[in-house]
Amino acid sequence: MPRLPKGRSMTLLRARGLGVRHGDHVILDGIDLAIAPGEIVTIIGPNGSGKSTLVRALIGLEPATSGQVVRADGLRIGYVPQRLKVEAGLPMTVRRFLSLPDRVSDAAASGALARTGVAGLEQRQLARLSGGQFQRVLLARALLSAPQILILDEPTQGLDQPGISAFYRLLAELRRETGVAVLLVSHDLHVVMGASDRVICLNGHICCEGAPELGSSTLENSRARVKPTSGPRSDRPSKNMSSGSTRRGNSTCGGGCEIWLTPRPIDTWRALKAGTSW
Repeated sequence: MPRLPKGRSMTLLRARGLGVRHGDHVILDGIDLAIAPGEIVTIIGPNGSGKSTLVRALIGLEPATSGQVVRADGLRIGYVPQRLKVEAGLPMTVRRFLSLPDRVSDAAASGALARTGVAGLEQRQLARLSGGQFQRVLLARALLSAPQILILDEPTQGLDQPGISAFYRLLAELRRETGVAVLLVSHDLHVVMGASDRVICLNGHICCEGAPELGSSTLENSRARVKPTSGPRSDRPSKNMSSGSTRRGNSTCGGGCEIWLTPRPIDTWRALKAGTSW
């Protein structure tokens, strides 16, 4: 994978014209993005929009069919996947898990667990952890490499609302203390809009990206606007984020993506762009 030349340290990770297709099916097309040190960037979009594929392509687990991914020289990445199934009968303690694939010292393992709020779980079986404990153990494992960027694919999946809020507070603390950048895929719109420096709206291509501006704080009818930081993105067809239908519309950011946040799954929220019918 290409490396960014020395002297361009302000960009940790960059995608240029990135595309992924499976046979005749285009998953991602023309993705351009860059992650700077210390920023929290959240990727949102409907089911099937290519969010997990993008994350996997950025770290080299999904081959790109066009474009390229460029990383800063010697970049250390901590990755938490969307799903990691542990068989109930697998005899695997937390301590042993933290030493896969590379062994770490007891002190380093204990320190990482303490930092993520699950101190003392070293001898607990992975299969006996709660959902919240398991996600924090995964984050602890990602932190063991002293990453410059954390890439997290829906890390709060299966957590209740207090657990989700606590997890994002932990990410904010880690960023403040270590300067680590965070690239996050999430459906937790109520939280990420307040916790992110930048939001990328993805639907096979980048529809809109920019800084979130929170509107109403009423849970049942809250609203946020993604203030665009760039010009036109594309004129490709866009899948309706509410119904799943596909229509051709101008995907220019214009006034930004206006997102209605309701306490429902992502395939029911509406993403409306000024002057655009999705």
